[in-house]
Amino acid sequence: MGMQRGVAVSVVTMLLMVGLTMGLSSRIEWSALRELRSSLGIRAKDWPIKTEPCRNWTGVQCRNGRVVGINVSGLRRTRLGKLNQRFEVDSLVNFTLLESFNASGFLLNGSIPVWFGQSLGALQVLDLSSCFITGLIPDSIGRLSALKVLFLSGNGLVGTMPSTLGLLSNLSALNLSGNSLSGTLPNSLSKLGNLRRLDLSSNYLSGSVPPELGALSRLQILNLSGNSLIAAIPSQLGKLSKLFELDLSMNFLSESLPAGLFSSGLLGLKILSLKGNLLVGALPATLGSLRSLQFLDVSSNNLTGTLPNFSSWNVSSGAVFNLSNNLFYGPLNVSLDKFKMIDLSSNYLEGEMRGGGDVSHVSVARNCLPMLPNPRDLDECRAFYMQRNLPFVFPESESRHRRRVIIILAGVFGGLGIIVLLTLVLILVLKQCHNRKSLEVQSGTKDGGPVPKGESPPPPKDPVFVTAVGEAFSFEQILGLTGNFAEANILKHGHSGDLFLGTLENGATVVVKTVDVSLFKRESYIVELGLLSKVSHARLVPILGHCLENENVKCIIYKYMPNGDLASSLHRVIGPDGKLQSLDWITRLKIAIGAAEGLAYLHECIPPFVHRDVQASSILLDDKFEVRLGSLTEVTAQGDLHQRVISRVFSKPLSSNPGDSGKSSVTCAYDVYCFGKILLELVTGNIEVSKSDDASTKVWLEQTLPYISIYDKERLIKIVDPSLIVDEDLLEEVWAMAIVANACLNPKASKRPPMRHVLKALENPLKIVREENTSSARLRTNSSSKSWSTAFFGSWRHSSSSESAAAAVNSNKGGTSDSKKSGKVGSQSSGGNDHSSSNKRSSNEIFPEPLDMQDVEARESR
Repeated sequence: MGMQRGVAVSVVTMLLMVGLTMGLSSRIEWSALRELRSSLGIRAKDWPIKTEPCRNWTGVQCRNGRVVGINVSGLRRTRLGKLNQRFEVDSLVNFTLLESFNASGFLLNGSIPVWFGQSLGALQVLDLSSCFITGLIPDSIGRLSALKVLFLSGNGLVGTMPSTLGLLSNLSALNLSGNSLSGTLPNSLSKLGNLRRLDLSSNYLSGSVPPELGALSRLQILNLSGNSLIAAIPSQLGKLSKLFELDLSMNFLSESLPAGLFSSGLLGLKILSLKGNLLVGALPATLGSLRSLQFLDVSSNNLTGTLPNFSSWNVSSGAVFNLSNNLFYGPLNVSLDKFKMIDLSSNYLEGEMRGGGDVSHVSVARNCLPMLPNPRDLDECRAFYMQRNLPFVFPESESRHRRRVIIILAGVFGGLGIIVLLTLVLILVLKQCHNRKSLEVQSGTKDGGPVPKGESPPPPKDPVFVTAVGEAFSFEQILGLTGNFAEANILKHGHSGDLFLGTLENGATVVVKTVDVSLFKRESYIVELGLLSKVSHARLVPILGHCLENENVKCIIYKYMPNGDLASSLHRVIGPDGKLQSLDWITRLKIAIGAAEGLAYLHECIPPFVHRDVQASSILLDDKFEVRLGSLTEVTAQGDLHQRVISRVFSKPLSSNPGDSGKSSVTCAYDVYCFGKILLELVTGNIEVSKSDDASTKVWLEQTLPYISIYDKERLIKIVDPSLIVDEDLLEEVWAMAIVANACLNPKASKRPPMRHVLKALENPLKIVREENTSSARLRTNSSSKSWSTAFFGSWRHSSSSESAAAAVNSNKGGTSDSKKSGKVGSQSSGGNDHSSSNKRSSNEIFPEPLDMQDVEARESR
């Protein structure tokens, strides 16, 4: 009897093992898999049609001969599949036992079908993150009663969050981050009693944080950053006893931090980020009771008061705190030893730092500490303290030091002034002698005799150097080339003259630009000729000749560029049916590199030349889409503020960005900024970006730049030109170009990379995104100053060790907490002391940068 029982047990065990390894037994599911293979365009290498799916198809998981899991994440499509990337998964309705469907990163253009919640009753895991899904989240999602994990992050979902999400009682993880969801947070979320992770960051959610979220007793991670949430932080969140990460950064949360938030429940909290809000008041003393706290970021708020006594705080050893860009004041004589890193920059602290040991982990720049590097202006500090009726003592030692420096400088500059004056006098004397000698020479004939009566010296000709550039054409030849400047031959009306199409006698096509000297300064027609007599490069527009003999109209003859300029070539209507054709990515990258080569050459000249008119219409393209830089009439030698030889001579106003002093456009950094907009045009397809700096352009930049992060490639999909068809490798190149553009658009001129480093980065795009790219978890504590920019953007950023420490503090959230949408970003003064609600956002949130390029100081104007 016992032997029979043992045999029976063995048979049952064997049958179970066979059930787990047996092939697909359902013909309906076999047919459905083949249909799914066809609709998604899965390659035969991954899903070989003549093999058994349960054993041989990548990502297909079976149990007892039935399909229970399908994972297409990481699979590649066939060529035809890439051309038809649609959300065509209707065959999933046939998998009645399906528990998991993972398509993360697999592009499924379209919206989530309503039947998902009606036919997949056994589904426990649904991962559609970064699939380029659009449309609404269907209410039927709430019918997936068995669902435990729902990931829809990194898509283009819009509309409000359906209240039916509250019906998913078994849900443990909900991630809807990186979409365009709007409206308020539904109160039904409080019914998700099993929820452990809730991530709704980087959306457009508004309203207040629901106090009902405090009922989610099992919640461990709560991330609502990068939205438009307002009002106070509810103290009910303090009941989340299992919470170890709370991120409410980059919203419009206001009022003071509630003391009850930290009084008892959040004892396990390790990460707290509240940066970039409108919080006021002092840090509550109860914050010091969070014994597990390892990371605190309350930067860029309106917090004020004196610093707490950190020595009494119960925080973990080696914590990282960021209190920068606030209104903290008072003495700095507090213990900072227990911190691994602390950023106190851009406040109004005074006094002296306690202790004389290693303080490399402390950043105190932009404070009222005149004895330390990079302090605030003392007048600014005095005004701050006077407004609040607080005592502020001007350091006497600093006063004496300043007086000493002023006396020394006065002596030095006084001596230099005398030397300069004597030099000018000498130059004037020599010039007068030279002029007298010239008059003596001109008073005779070639042989030395007197000039015959009735004759006079010929009028001075145009500068000699222009004759070295191209062929000299007669005005009659110009009229013949252009058909007497016929209206039909006009290519376009440029800001420095009209451009006509012309044909030489040998049949070659040229472009003739006319300059009406009655409308502009007389010197205008020689600006480009003068430049090209000094410099020569294949990336500058070839000038074939000139015509200067007519008194009223001067002409410059260019080589014809068959593909026009970037503004007209990026998107071009072709054929009688009006089909729109856009440049492919390989050509766009080629254009970016070519333009960078030309600008890098100009910037490396001695003295450096600034183009000053870098826009899509200035980038000319020959028959092979090779770049030739045009619009050279704005070129100016860097630092030549008087612009005597090569100057801006036309009436068209150059674009000016906020904070321009009027001199900033005569710097190479100005060209770099404009080139950053060119790169954004190539990435996004928006050809209007580089043309102006009007309000709409600024709004567009504020909306677009937050999607560029070196830590998160998937966010870029939202802004990439829809006409681009790129595979994974090409998408990395697009990502790299966007990162370079972001660096070029730094509002602080000194932080922009030189053009030679921009060129190097564009020539090696994959190295930017494939080297030293760390996860966001590492970034929370990474203090290394070496990063991708060290290799590709060189050592152009000269920062103090304290600023490097501050940058590491700011790296807490990798690529997620820096995202900010339109309407949430303002400007901050160079002093970092403007904390009004209308100017709340610091510019490093508007222009997110790589780790070692961030700066806790408010960005100064260009």
